[in-house]
Amino acid sequence: MNQAELTNRYDAGERDFSEIDLSGEDLTGLDLNGANLSGAKLSLAKLSAANLSGVNLSGADLSGAILQRANLSESNLTAANLSLADLGFANLSNANLSGANLQMAIMLRANLRGAIMPDAGSSTD
Repeated sequence: MNQAELTNRYDAGERDFSEIDLSGEDLTGLDLNGANLSGAKLSLAKLSAANLSGVNLSGADLSGAILQRANLSESNLTAANLSLADLGFANLSNANLSGANLQMAIMLRANLRGAIMPDAGSSTD
């Protein structure tokens, strides 16, 4: 799936995009408020300034993704892979990051107010 097809399906009212593969796609500024992207493959995706508020990203692979200034408030990032992701200036307020992999993630000036972060960054090697 590409950005155009995703946008068309979202605009038509579809919200369940679990397990979708959008690796490397340019999704800059996209509004996916309230969507289900659990288990999605979003590695190296460009999600700068995207609205991912309230999105279920549990178990998603966001490794190396660019999420600068993205709105991830109240999103579910439980067990998500955010290693090497750029979360600079992202809004992660009230997000659930339990068990998320944040190794080498860039979080410069990210808003983490109210975020749930127990066990974040731990590995299960």
